[in-house]
Amino acid sequence: MPNVVTRRKAVAVATASLVLLVAVALGGTLRGEDGVRAAGGDARSLTRLGITLQQRWRETADASYLARSGDALRRALALAPGDPEATSAFASLALSQHRFRDALAAGRQARRLAPGTARNLGIVGDALLELGRYEEAFAAYDALAARKPGLGAYARVAHARELIGQPRAAMEAMRLALDAAGPGEPQAWTHVELAKLHFGLGELGPARRHARAALAAFPGYVYALDLLARIEFARGDRAGALSLAERATRRVPLPQFVGTLADLRRASGRGAGEQLRLVGAIERVLRAGGIRTDLETALFDVDHGRRLADALARARRAYRERPSIDADDVLGWALTRSGRCDDGLRYAQRALRLGTLDASKLFHLGMALRCAGRPLAARHSFGRALRLNPYFSPRWAPVARNAAA
Repeated sequence: MPNVVTRRKAVAVATASLVLLVAVALGGTLRGEDGVRAAGGDARSLTRLGITLQQRWRETADASYLARSGDALRRALALAPGDPEATSAFASLALSQHRFRDALAAGRQARRLAPGTARNLGIVGDALLELGRYEEAFAAYDALAARKPGLGAYARVAHARELIGQPRAAMEAMRLALDAAGPGEPQAWTHVELAKLHFGLGELGPARRHARAALAAFPGYVYALDLLARIEFARGDRAGALSLAERATRRVPLPQFVGTLADLRRASGRGAGEQLRLVGAIERVLRAGGIRTDLETALFDVDHGRRLADALARARRAYRERPSIDADDVLGWALTRSGRCDDGLRYAQRALRLGTLDASKLFHLGMALRCAGRPLAARHSFGRALRLNPYFSPRWAPVARNAAA
């Protein structure tokens, strides 16, 4: 398999969209969890329980599973500090909780303990990317793709291609990932990623087909519900879009799902105050699951003009913890909305340094340029965003159209 990128094109792959999840306390225990407790728990059983809990988190977006996974894995590592499977599972947990330095340390330790295990290359690469160490990250991805082609490798290649401005090539890799995906949640996740790629280019038909296929593969999948809501709104079905967004938010009130519902309600002439008030409670629940939320909640507040001083502080803190292009984008947007125009422009430009074709980032650049007193360049950036995806945001696409005109 060819290299993801050459060293002449050192680029970054942000994986925040793959690991961003929130908690809804569902209660109860997994089958087998009580049995582990009753037996006292050996390291292998505790490790398998921790891994299963993480899979349940991916299926349900209930962050209480992450907290329980952490408990199980810490007990496993206390019993067997050098166990490679427990160490790898702990590294994966740290990625999910946005503790990227911890993930890198644990992932590297897992590699030392089990150098032949391919999945640890992906974990290390993901952590390196979020820490801004791009060449090292791509070397890890190249090694993973060469050693074990499959869902994990193809999905990472697809995301890399997307971020360097090659969405068609990204679709090719993601279709390979779909062929390699097992039934249920893995297949649904891959369909959602393909739907996102098509939607990012304003291709509503293929995006809708893949989002609906995700729901067929895994009924009630919240990521598919949220994306399909935005697609249906773009197609003109406002009632259907609102219904889908409400289902996603009722099922799992992630900040991005609440944001979708709030924006759709506002664009439909309805109030969104209730949705905006939910975010503080959501953040507390996320943190209870061990997830660091600064970047996501900062973006939500900046988008909706709430608590801008606090949002800027959180965006700065997130940038220090995970200096990716997404952190550049959020920090630049926060600075622009706070009236720090020149600083906002600098970070908005950095967010696009890989050549990423992302309408939201292009819109943020346009707003920063306008703020900095460069109206012609701003109009050009707004036009690029709209040509790429005229439906990129129910809240901001109309602003971009007015500004471009």
